[in-house]
Amino acid sequence: MQLRRGITMMLLVGTPLLAGSDEAARLKESTTTLTELASAGDKGIPAGLLGKAVCAVVVPGVKKGGFIVGGKFGRGFASCRDGKGGWTAPAGIRVEGGSFGLQVGGAESDVVLLVMNKSGMEKLLKSKFTLGGEASAAAGPVGRETEAMTDAMMHAEILSWSRSRGVFGGVSLQGATLREDSEPNDHLYGKGTKNETILTGRTPVPDVGKEFVGTLAKYSPSHK
Repeated sequence: MQLRRGITMMLLVGTPLLAGSDEAARLKESTTTLTELASAGDKGIPAGLLGKAVCAVVVPGVKKGGFIVGGKFGRGFASCRDGKGGWTAPAGIRVEGGSFGLQVGGAESDVVLLVMNKSGMEKLLKSKFTLGGEASAAAGPVGRETEAMTDAMMHAEILSWSRSRGVFGGVSLQGATLREDSEPNDHLYGKGTKNETILTGRTPVPDVGKEFVGTLAKYSPSHK
């Protein structure tokens, strides 16, 4: 009986540790994706847009087929300006459905979205919203080609990019749904912690999320 009770306790203790390692790995992948796409110069996300963004969403390694057949989803993290010159703790995000152009035929894709204004941030704070529906969205420009931005880009609440098999560019995610991912939030901040609480700066940045937040600060030092 004592042995069985001990094994049960080990399983109960071990479960959150395993879950925590999942969040750590996904945060690491998100940080790597952000670093590579923000530091790519003329082939990456324009630095000026990162500087003006009020929130950022990074979804690394979206699996082939998930969006094409409307089945599975991509999982990543979001962070917003904290009003003190920094960024909030990362909040769990799921992306589902929609048309992802560049991703078709790729083994997997990385997706980055920049929320460009307060209205877009208010959408992100909801438990669920649809790009091109509740929130206006447009494919983001690449490199220093900001002069090529159309009026749609300039007025879009959210700009989006995708990288698949080394091919990177702005991509329209019309019809894609972003929703709160409660599982990583529960493990990182405590059960029932909502994205609204995290993204408005009411939770401290956990140790495992400091590299991700620090990378955002590095590549978007100003907010004009």
